Amino acid sequence: MASFGYFDDTAREYVITNPKTPVKWCNYVGTLDFGGLIDTTGGALICRKDPALNRITKYIAQMPQSDFKGSTIYLKVTGAGGSTIFSPFLTPTLLPLDSFECRVGLGYTRWVVEAYGVRACITAFVPAGSEVLLQDIQITNISDETLTVEVIPVYEFSHFDALKQLVNADWVPQTMSVKAHYEANGRITLAQYAFMKKDTEVNYVTCDRAVAAFDGDRRVFLGENEFGSWASPKSLHGYLLNNSESARGDNIAALQIQLGDLRPGQSERTITQLGQKSSLEAAAEQIDTYRDAANVDAAFQQQASFWDDYLSALVVNTPDAALNSMLNIHNPRQCHTTKNWSRYLSLYQLGYGARGIGFRDSSQDLIGVMSHMPEQAREFLERLLTVQNPDGSAMHQYFPLTMEANEGDSREEPGHASFYGDDHLWAVLTCTQYLKETGDVAFLEKPLPYYSKHLKPENREQGSVLDHLMRALNFTFTNTGKHQLPLLGFADWNDTVNLPEGAESLFVANLFGRAVLELREIAAFINDTQLTTTLDHYYQSMKARVNEAAWDGAWWVRYFTAEGEPIGSHLNQHGSIYTNGQSWPVISGFAEGERATGALQQVYQKLNTQYGIKLAGPGYNGYDPKLGGVSTYPPGAKENGGIFLHSNPWVMIAETLTGNGERAYEYYNQINPAYHNDNIEVFESEPYCYPQNILGDEHKQFGLARNAWLSGTAAWTYVAGTQYILGIRPTIGGLMIDPCIPSDWGNYQVTRKFRGATYNIEVLNPNEKNKGVSEVKVDGEVIQGNVLPVFDQGTHEVVVTL
Repeated sequence: MASFGYFDDTAREYVITNPKTPVKWCNYVGTLDFGGLIDTTGGALICRKDPALNRITKYIAQMPQSDFKGSTIYLKVTGAGGSTIFSPFLTPTLLPLDSFECRVGLGYTRWVVEAYGVRACITAFVPAGSEVLLQDIQITNISDETLTVEVIPVYEFSHFDALKQLVNADWVPQTMSVKAHYEANGRITLAQYAFMKKDTEVNYVTCDRAVAAFDGDRRVFLGENEFGSWASPKSLHGYLLNNSESARGDNIAALQIQLGDLRPGQSERTITQLGQKSSLEAAAEQIDTYRDAANVDAAFQQQASFWDDYLSALVVNTPDAALNSMLNIHNPRQCHTTKNWSRYLSLYQLGYGARGIGFRDSSQDLIGVMSHMPEQAREFLERLLTVQNPDGSAMHQYFPLTMEANEGDSREEPGHASFYGDDHLWAVLTCTQYLKETGDVAFLEKPLPYYSKHLKPENREQGSVLDHLMRALNFTFTNTGKHQLPLLGFADWNDTVNLPEGAESLFVANLFGRAVLELREIAAFINDTQLTTTLDHYYQSMKARVNEAAWDGAWWVRYFTAEGEPIGSHLNQHGSIYTNGQSWPVISGFAEGERATGALQQVYQKLNTQYGIKLAGPGYNGYDPKLGGVSTYPPGAKENGGIFLHSNPWVMIAETLTGNGERAYEYYNQINPAYHNDNIEVFESEPYCYPQNILGDEHKQFGLARNAWLSGTAAWTYVAGTQYILGIRPTIGGLMIDPCIPSDWGNYQVTRKFRGATYNIEVLNPNEKNKGVSEVKVDGEVIQGNVLPVFDQGTHEVVVTL
């Protein structure tokens, strides 16, 4: 069995030791303000503020791993036996390396590679608040002879309009140019831009040393009319590059940095920059700052300090080392990444403009960062609420540079509704989670505009945050179908089930129920009796409708067509049971007794596998236009009987609500990517972050995972693990301690920062229970109940006994 790497929790890294991973693995650097992804063989996809409208590097994700993609570094090492030109990333030269480490860190990637007599240590990261990608390159001679070493970093530029780069080979190259700017000390900065952006968005590449030569024209750099290759560019076989600029064509930036003769044991360092500013003059301060190695070191340390502080918000120590690793490092880091990138840019969602920032997606992502950065989450939530429609529904997505919003895929399907039945409701959960984390109930009074395609922002209708939330609930409560259940719209959370207009969604009904419960907790806290009465009416009415119409005898129906036919019923040959159809009635509280536990048992018996819970089953075995996208996949893939991981933590939460700690923990472990580190030949995806989906047991490649990083799985598994299994859950009145754990856990500890204070919590389980708090002590004093008092400062010792 091949090994590809290991977890180094002390360094908070995953260390890849074999560059030939089954598929591309990557890491994220920077944020949407400036940053992107870097794969483990050195390819970089970088943008500023929007990957569709301001892309910088040309990374084609569908190209093989062996091909150059956006960036690389060549090393030219010359000794007594001649010269060797290779890449420490392996790609694109593919020359063998003696040893390889790619350390996937928190906001940085570091390679430590030995080959051809040298050790290369390369760290790539974006300093906080900057608009530049740094590559800190340190070369050491580990041979017993003097070696002459040259470093040649190369970037290939994209047109800022990423899609046009791919579809217009006439206009794009006519607009692109690279110009060299010389400095008296031998340093060179290559400036690149599209003609229409030459006064507003200038990309640049430079370094901290004198440059022997450069190239800005890909054709010249590769040589022989591009019959030279990225694996062996002709220009690298000469003494110097060609000093080519580019007035049109395919733009690159290649710098030839001569480190000189390195004696055995001697090291040299150089630092490259890829940045963007409105002009080189505007970039001058940033360029000068990061030409100083001391500033680079300080910026890297600042980034480490940020993560020290960020991760300290919640630290766990349980009997399960893999769970500790995920909850302390990799899961909150992934949540931070999804908060920044939504579903906009990954190796699977390619950032060409088909998807922007999703209302549903980001609303859920914010829940995953709420305990760590609540005010930044609130600011993001405010942006989301500004693309909510006056009727209470929401636009499906928006583009961050322009704040222009649209209805998503529903625009392409005539005969279907234009709204998504669930989008607007997620904002209720996000907002109430913010209120419970911070206690800032005054936020409910803040005025925010509603969206309009036809009015300028200053002329749009406004309403308080509470008004936004109530319009969202009212839209769902009043837009109902044959059974007085909420309309599906174009789709609900399951984007791929697209029933003709008039269909009803039980997912939306139960999401509505949970949203009402969350807001009712806030209404009671602020003593708004009228609001509480309205919410009670909403809740009891919808609960009655769901129980009357949707119980199928042993589990819950998932949808009704406009004609009233059930989907997710024992009457259906395919798609007879849906996971979300069983978990969400428990989460909403609409399911009670056997209708809760029995439905969850059906999930375990009919949908669970060793790699996780399938979204539905059996899979549809043929395309059915009445169902929509779900039937475009073969059985076992994605939403058609695949293991769609996002839905798994909802079952974990439901199991804890019914007291089944063993089952919740079993489900948690099944999808923990760290557990797949010894099974990579099957799993294939990165073991340090959750993928979106795994092929189900109806598929020949059962267990194969795809679509890593940008998945709601990250936020909800973090919530399931910390708030429901470990049971450290914020309420408007304080931190609730309500664990639901395996009975053989004797004890565990959690440190939680909350509203200015730090709580050191120890949970004792002397009676081997799953659930049920018998005593809570705070600073040595027994308190009533299991909600900790709110302190605004200090460190407080909490002992909880089950």
